[in-house]
Amino acid sequence: MSDEKTNPEEIETTDVEKVPFNLNMHVARLLMNEPFFAALSRRIDKREYKGIPTAGVRLNPDTAQFELLYNPDFFDMIPDKQRLGVLKHEFYHVIFEHLTGRKPEDTKDKNAAMLWNYATDLAINSHLHGELPKECLFPGEGQFAHLPSGKSSEWYLKELKKNPPQQQEGDGEGEGQGGSGGYGEQFDSHEGWDEADSTTREMAKERLKEAMKKAAEEATKNSSWGSIPSQIRKDITSRLQGNIDWRKVLRYFVKTSQRSSHSSTMKRINRRYPYIHPGRKINRQASIAVSIDQSGSVNDGMLQAFFAELNKLADIATFTVIPFDSEVAVDKVYVWKKGEKKKWERVRYGGTDFDAPTKYVNDNNFDGHIVLTDLCAPKPKASKCQRMWMTSRYYAERPYFTTKERVIVIDTP
Repeated sequence: MSDEKTNPEEIETTDVEKVPFNLNMHVARLLMNEPFFAALSRRIDKREYKGIPTAGVRLNPDTAQFELLYNPDFFDMIPDKQRLGVLKHEFYHVIFEHLTGRKPEDTKDKNAAMLWNYATDLAINSHLHGELPKECLFPGEGQFAHLPSGKSSEWYLKELKKNPPQQQEGDGEGEGQGGSGGYGEQFDSHEGWDEADSTTREMAKERLKEAMKKAAEEATKNSSWGSIPSQIRKDITSRLQGNIDWRKVLRYFVKTSQRSSHSSTMKRINRRYPYIHPGRKINRQASIAVSIDQSGSVNDGMLQAFFAELNKLADIATFTVIPFDSEVAVDKVYVWKKGEKKKWERVRYGGTDFDAPTKYVNDNNFDGHIVLTDLCAPKPKASKCQRMWMTSRYYAERPYFTTKERVIVIDTP
């Protein structure tokens, strides 16, 4: 046996393959002390994407869902404090409606658009000093030393137009960290903010309002909004207050039930390859089940108001009317047509069982389910598609069961 000692430096080592950073596995931990952001985060899809250097939020033009795209290599390099700061920065873009709101008219020019991007970042980063990587833009620092903190995106845009930051050499793009030219470097990606059409943005705005309402409820329940400044909290609360227009909710429900398909058209310009490839047209359609309780609580005024609104939605969905009590009157089910003024009549007279229309809808693969009722029956089984309950104010205030699904009041004279 040899007495020679092995030199540790001569031992061959094998590199262990590093697991890429998975934001979905860390987000709950990072937002543990941020109840509002945590609740909002659960309604925003998160996807790994190395096509951007850092992170960015976008609006999916097909689904009207908010998406957070992140580069795992970037997140792997920064500490938890900055990871949290980046998450809050991106969520503020959503909260401030930078993706869904109306942009200033003159931001279509490349440099003007960059100023708007800077303005939105400055408005957000006013509240995140010391929480973000040093490459980020901050009021009161660098080229923005003359700008105070705590102003709106519109205010910063106005000031940046008066005194634009010094342009750098390059092609004028400056898209993301590491980009060159234009007015300088932009830390996060705003790519794709203009891809969604007006219909998609309106759907997303309604979805955002609903998400923020639930997040506010959760924050209030926890007696803490985390690090959200009091003024922003007041702004969010005021936006969520006021009477809910059931007509807008109905339209939103139908639109979010839609399935989308794509077709090519030369009538629409392809934004990536203008005049080379045809544009893309998004076609949306939904099949909606309308179950009507036969107990007599759904009065003529409610039905008249409801079907008047369906008239306005007939171009984006088909509606199947389903009379029910303890069973579905299958022989009386019909597809409602635009402009139809069919006199409503009771066809069943038994007790109410919500499982009956639920089973019929689940078996027939509808995209959405609306139930007009007095809510006076046990809670039904789960629906395969999204479901909404519509009733009078009297019954909405005295429900037989509780549900997390939408319950909307149809106010009639």
